[in-house]
Amino acid sequence: MLLKTNNLKYTINLKRITLLGVLMFAFNISTSQEIIEDEAEDEVAVVETQPIDIQNGRKVDGVAAVVGDFIVLDSDVQKERDQIIAAGGSLEGVDNCQLFGLMLEKKLYAHHAIQDSLPISDAEIRKSVDYQIEQFLQQTNGSMERLLEFYNMDDEKTFRDEMFEINKSNQLASKMQAKIVSEIEITPEEVRTFFNKIPKDERPTFGTELKVAQIVAEPKVSEEEKQRIIDRLKQFKADIVENGASFRSKAVLYSDDPGSASRGGKYTLNRKQPRMVKEFRQVAFSLQEGEVSEPFETDFGYHIITLEKIRGQEYDVAHILLTPKVSNQAVEEAKERLEKVRKRIVDGDISFADAAREASDEKETRADGGQLINPTTQDYNFELTRMDPELYSQIQNLKDGEVSLVLKEEDRTGKIKFKILMVTDRINEHEADYARDFLKIKELALEEKKIREIEKWQEEKIMDTYIKISGNYRDCQFSSNWLKK
Repeated sequence: MLLKTNNLKYTINLKRITLLGVLMFAFNISTSQEIIEDEAEDEVAVVETQPIDIQNGRKVDGVAAVVGDFIVLDSDVQKERDQIIAAGGSLEGVDNCQLFGLMLEKKLYAHHAIQDSLPISDAEIRKSVDYQIEQFLQQTNGSMERLLEFYNMDDEKTFRDEMFEINKSNQLASKMQAKIVSEIEITPEEVRTFFNKIPKDERPTFGTELKVAQIVAEPKVSEEEKQRIIDRLKQFKADIVENGASFRSKAVLYSDDPGSASRGGKYTLNRKQPRMVKEFRQVAFSLQEGEVSEPFETDFGYHIITLEKIRGQEYDVAHILLTPKVSNQAVEEAKERLEKVRKRIVDGDISFADAAREASDEKETRADGGQLINPTTQDYNFELTRMDPELYSQIQNLKDGEVSLVLKEEDRTGKIKFKILMVTDRINEHEADYARDFLKIKELALEEKKIREIEKWQEEKIMDTYIKISGNYRDCQFSSNWLKK
């Protein structure tokens, strides 16, 4: 939401929320996240001194703060700043005291997440670390040596261990914050009160919003091609079961899944955390260890799965995906079919919505007359300044009610589809109106209520938690009572 207002009180301090989100999830690799054992206060005080390296005549990095079981080193604030900026975050107008205070908040969340025994999965954290390192390596052309040099790490194991602790701390903090606000709800009367307390000349302005609909035509795969794929997967299974061939090797050689082929088709599923498509999960959870499934279909193509090991709620599986190929003739037929649909709409023979219900191959939008749902807000409105760049490029020159030309799209797997789009409604930039913008105003009111709840929780937990601030940071003017004055 684009907010224009002169009073931060009524923007729910969005900069603070955004910054806290960056602190929670930024890849701040160099930040110390060391967990220390419970100690008596006099013993902790010894740790907080800044020892001198006598041989080199310089001060060794000391402890700036202790929050429960966590510490913040003197060097961590600058490292945090550097890493947030490196990750694309903005710290404009945020001084070191404010940044330090937000770091203390994260430590407070993480400490009490441990105290409350909030569940986290080490396996999921390791998967996250693997993914992050893969993303980092893309920036160094695959060079681990350059990556280690950039983050001043001695070896890959140290780097991974450090990232694991950072991700674990961040996940603990995130879960604790989510728990604090998990039961917060807001009534229509509270929304009205929130809106009415904003002076009229300080009400937010919402940017231009569009409603967009589309009709999709997908090339049809022939029954012969489907059967060819199924037969090939059956051959793979027979070779594995009867001849002892390696499932993993076949996945590396033949699977069309770019996300798993290089690691032998391996995935780890968790019964409590559904992430795979329903058909995939149903087959995987029905297998015995070592069993190989029959071929089955999902939206991605046809699969076979083997269940390698069950570890409590976690299932280690491997799969081979084969995607049926569409013929050039089928591609042309799909395009021609959509051209005919477009002509009927332009000629006035049928409305765009009715044509979508009748002819669109996109089941997610077909019943709604092709209306796209904003994945962020879960409604039909797309704010122009926050619209997906690809979608924006496709509709930016359309007039209201105008039907686009037939557009061709191809995803990273090579799957082709055609679509036409229409802007079905437009709301120009305007001052917030209670009736028209109720959902957006409700979101702001709910965020304010959540912040109040978090602040209340912080006030209580700060007083109940061992916290010690050292050095120059004791002179900071914190928004929270970290110095317990």
